[in-house]
Amino acid sequence: MTTLTLKQKAFAYIQLTRFDRPVGIELLLWPTLWAVMLAGMGQAQAMGKTAGLPSLKVFVIYAIGATLMRAAGCAINDFADRKVDAHVWRTKGRPLADGRLSGKEAIWTFLILCWTSCALLVFLPIEVFYWSFGAVALAFIYPFMKRFTHLPQMFLAAAFGWAIPMSHIAIQGHTNIWCWLLFIAYMCWTVAYDTQYAMADRPDDLKIGVKSTAILFGKLFGKYEMWVIAGLQAAFVCLMGAVLWHYFAKTALGFLPLLGLLPLVVMFYRQNKGCATLEPTKCFTAFLANIWVGRYTFLWIAVCCLVATIHN
Repeated sequence: MTTLTLKQKAFAYIQLTRFDRPVGIELLLWPTLWAVMLAGMGQAQAMGKTAGLPSLKVFVIYAIGATLMRAAGCAINDFADRKVDAHVWRTKGRPLADGRLSGKEAIWTFLILCWTSCALLVFLPIEVFYWSFGAVALAFIYPFMKRFTHLPQMFLAAAFGWAIPMSHIAIQGHTNIWCWLLFIAYMCWTVAYDTQYAMADRPDDLKIGVKSTAILFGKLFGKYEMWVIAGLQAAFVCLMGAVLWHYFAKTALGFLPLLGLLPLVVMFYRQNKGCATLEPTKCFTAFLANIWVGRYTFLWIAVCCLVATIHN
């Protein structure tokens, strides 16, 4: 194998951790920050205020932690898929698939990123450290689940969403029903968009024996599989509505935050219209469009929190 230059090696690590393709980072980052913002609201209301914001320290720590853990998840994912990625059109150029990096290098990358992320926990309550073991465990196991179950997307959703209860532990010191409703909402959205992602790979996955919800829904529901994705998206919107109602109904905004969820319905409709063709490129485009769902939802929650706090 040709020896890589330092620049080529560095780029291989960037590809391993997907810093060259930050879509996945944003899909984890924005929901983490939704949770931080809403946990700040909950803490303020527990103290007798109508609204409030989280500390900048917690906000920054969770933003950095989400970015690092997403990169760690990509490294361990490529390690798990190192023998199959070369057979998939979309992943055959990954650094483990084409031999630029070794499995050992991917494992060390995963560990170093996890350790770095865990180092941030010294600035947070000790209880957050205990909960972080769940995050690391889920990040490690979810890439391997596609060998054993057709529901690896659920493990991915749990791994990505674990920052939600962790943020509540950091800010409020406990979880509550609204925290877990937000977690379930996020899981519904994640399973939906990762199924779109898996639909793009379904022809290759069927050949190599990799399992996914895309394969499962296709077998169980046939031409109606898109209704399952639409149902998960609808559940996401409804659960987010319930969470926002809880936090904002008694503020100056009233029910206005609920109206801000309507653009999500339009976004999901446009995604599913393209994805319904079952063409791999359109399915992948639908998946990519979810970055705007995350961005918009964060922006809307942040605006609502700011306005409610100003009018407190």
